[in-house]
Amino acid sequence: MNQLIRIRPTAALRVEFAQWAVAQRPKVDTVGIHEFGVPPGLFAGMPERILIGSTVDGHRYVSPEEDAAQGRPGPGTGGLVDLSGWPLALVGESVPETVIPATRPDRSRQLAEISGPEQLLGTAVPEPPTSANTSDSDRSDPTANRTAENGEGAPSCDVCQREFGTARGRDAHRRQVHPEA
Repeated sequence: MNQLIRIRPTAALRVEFAQWAVAQRPKVDTVGIHEFGVPPGLFAGMPERILIGSTVDGHRYVSPEEDAAQGRPGPGTGGLVDLSGWPLALVGESVPETVIPATRPDRSRQLAEISGPEQLLGTAVPEPPTSANTSDSDRSDPTANRTAENGEGAPSCDVCQREFGTARGRDAHRRQVHPEA
């Protein structure tokens, strides 16, 4: 699989970047209106001056000089830490050994003490109404809309005598096939 690094140079450096790209063998092609697809092998040897301010795979390129000016440790200098506080490792760099527990605390006893939704929610849960709503919009029971118009339990069209599984299906048929009725 041929993976390319997508680079979008700044407008001021676009011509210089394009000149570098066509000087490569094989040439570096464009992958978008202002983006170039650079093979990973060529990326490592690119002149840094044409990368400053560019976006590389959707992220702004940060030069080692900019890192030093901002007081940030550069890549490969160690001391990198992500937002969670865990040390980051770079390829070929070792980090201190970290032990992560293989099991989680047992919470099944806590859940076993809950007998119903009232305890779980901390409030009484209302009972559903005893009379079920069987309107045409109720899709919970597919047989709820069946009627005994023809004596067999399946509704039929009174114009063409076609049988339907639901009254809703029959009504849709009437509107589409027999609009004059």
